[in-house]
Amino acid sequence: MRRAWMRVVLLGLVGVSAPGATLDAQRGGMRGGFIDVEPNVPYDGRYTFVRLQYTNLGGRGGWAFDYPAMERNFMTVLNDLTTIRPHLRGSNIHTMDDPALSKYAVAYLSEPGYWDPNPAEAAGLRTWIQKGGFLIVDDFFGQQWINFERAMRVVLPDARIVPLDVTHPIFHSFFSLRTLDGLAHPQNRGYRAQYLGIFEDNDPTKRLRVIINYNNDIGDYMEWSGEGWYPVNFTNDAYKLATNYLVYGLSR
Repeated sequence: MRRAWMRVVLLGLVGVSAPGATLDAQRGGMRGGFIDVEPNVPYDGRYTFVRLQYTNLGGRGGWAFDYPAMERNFMTVLNDLTTIRPHLRGSNIHTMDDPALSKYAVAYLSEPGYWDPNPAEAAGLRTWIQKGGFLIVDDFFGQQWINFERAMRVVLPDARIVPLDVTHPIFHSFFSLRTLDGLAHPQNRGYRAQYLGIFEDNDPTKRLRVIINYNNDIGDYMEWSGEGWYPVNFTNDAYKLATNYLVYGLSR
């Protein structure tokens, strides 16, 4: 799976919505307060979107927000843009200490402002990252940073979290971005998006292990991309970032 990807022009992102997506799915997979979790896709070597399930503060189901519509929409776009050939109608949910997580190179973590890893979860995620896993952190803003950083320190006690700018290779792995300005967290547009990372051996010249979308929620922009809730440029920027993250994680 670690290969060079053919670059193509970004077209037709507006109005993208996975075929057959239900209204319940578009509301984040929540039905009557419960999370409607679909069966995981059996491993066959093809790319499968992986979302991490974790212990929540206050009983929130934030790890599942935007599920599964975001995954379906993103995989549909990814399939059109790249040669990755992802599973389109299925995705996986794994706990951080699930041994099966080791089969997958990239994982997505939603709402880390309410993340409270227990020792087994922290150890499992730490091992996965140290063995080459690439973590995408998304959907939190403002004071939620305090809890996220506390939780991240449990997983990687010695890690340095550093700001990234548009010159970093992750922002040019598929689409070459000229700026990181524009996006904000959809729940509070007063918070402008920031992008931070954790590097292997805390060395910025080495591989990026964790990409952190702070004051941002690309998952929400992608979930609602077929509903006209957000400006077209916000939706397009979210897909560009997500595609760059995935290609970077699979090719390095």
